[in-house]
Amino acid sequence: MTDAPTSDLTRLDKDAREELDPELLELPDPPKRDRSITVGLLVFTALASVAMILALRRDATYAFAPADARDLGDLNSAPAEVFAENQYVRGSAMLGAAHAIRYERPLVSDSFRLMPVAGRDNVWVEVRVPPRGENIRWVPPSQVSGRLVRFETAGPRHRGLAVAIKETTGQDVAKTSWLLVDGAAPSDARWAVVLVGLFVCFAVWNAFATAKLLLKVNT
Repeated sequence: MTDAPTSDLTRLDKDAREELDPELLELPDPPKRDRSITVGLLVFTALASVAMILALRRDATYAFAPADARDLGDLNSAPAEVFAENQYVRGSAMLGAAHAIRYERPLVSDSFRLMPVAGRDNVWVEVRVPPRGENIRWVPPSQVSGRLVRFETAGPRHRGLAVAIKETTGQDVAKTSWLLVDGAAPSDARWAVVLVGLFVCFAVWNAFATAKLLLKVNT
């Protein structure tokens, strides 16, 4: 009477062993180290994408600014309250040569000059100079129009300009000083919108892939 349950268990155990594929049993365990490295890279890429989104958010926002520049009048005497962050503006100005610097950018044939507005140490204008325009007869423009930002929020392309002025001329430039990028219209910032969209896709895809891998590990 007591042998029936034992025989049934023996038969079940035998059937279970027969159902297991010997080749599957011989396979090595999943590479935990490689999986951890993959998850780490996915997380790093997602965080890097978020960092780039934050760095380019102001450039992307400027792409949606009004196409008509706001007139500030004479920048040499304009009151402080007319200046606004990340706006498309225009104005007249006499640019000073004192403390001005010249620099170039990779893959750009033009050169650039950063010049202060005469009589004001907190308003600077970046002027783009054509390749053959750098000579003793070059005269800075008296009418400028472009993107108006503060030095501290100017974005990756203008980061470090205040330090460069200090190292080159000894002039201290406050981070809250204004920078007018002559010629930078809102339509020129569409590249930032494309990049932000691309980095958003990277961040979402990497976050989804990370969650999927971790879910498999937990299950």
